[in-house]
Amino acid sequence: MSAPGHDFYGQGPRRVQDLLGTRRLADHIAQRYVADRLDDTAAGIIEAADCFYLATANAAGAPDCSYKGGLPGFLKILAPDQLMFPSYDGNGMFRSLGNILENPRVGILIIDYEKPIKLRINGEAQVSQNPEQLEVFPEADAVVLIRTTEVFENCPRYLHEVGQRRHSDYVPRPGHVPPDPEWKLKSEYEGLVRLRNQRPDQVP
Repeated sequence: MSAPGHDFYGQGPRRVQDLLGTRRLADHIAQRYVADRLDDTAAGIIEAADCFYLATANAAGAPDCSYKGGLPGFLKILAPDQLMFPSYDGNGMFRSLGNILENPRVGILIIDYEKPIKLRINGEAQVSQNPEQLEVFPEADAVVLIRTTEVFENCPRYLHEVGQRRHSDYVPRPGHVPPDPEWKLKSEYEGLVRLRNQRPDQVP
């Protein structure tokens, strides 16, 4: 694997590496294991993933981290250095998409607890409502396109053993109408949210 064409660490990590005596180790990892695009191993991890964590920041640098879930394949590989994923109906805050409009730099963490594997992807993102891209993901409001700049696995030794879970009933998929979440059925949200089903009058 080839390292990205820029300083992977920056001044802050370098100061800590020098303080704790890990600079040579850090250089070895960056030179040998950090790439700017996906290899076959990374592609396999991505294609099997049904969730990941997305880190964004606004123009002022204030960070945000969001969980993204779907069916395997919802994080789609377009090219060795390009990814795409859907933005499904949520709580209407759009912190991740809004941050990307202000600051395109993003980070993705994919965890496979069974293998175990941690894959980290950094890159630059943009938000799109291209109809052809939206057609790829049923019920998506938008899609996020990412150009990868750093791809690397992380030591998984501190991952806990987690039981296998079934996929959420709320995940959009062909031939399935997800139920409305309970919070949307509360009277305080009447007229503020989109509903797929009729609102029960009894919900407080």
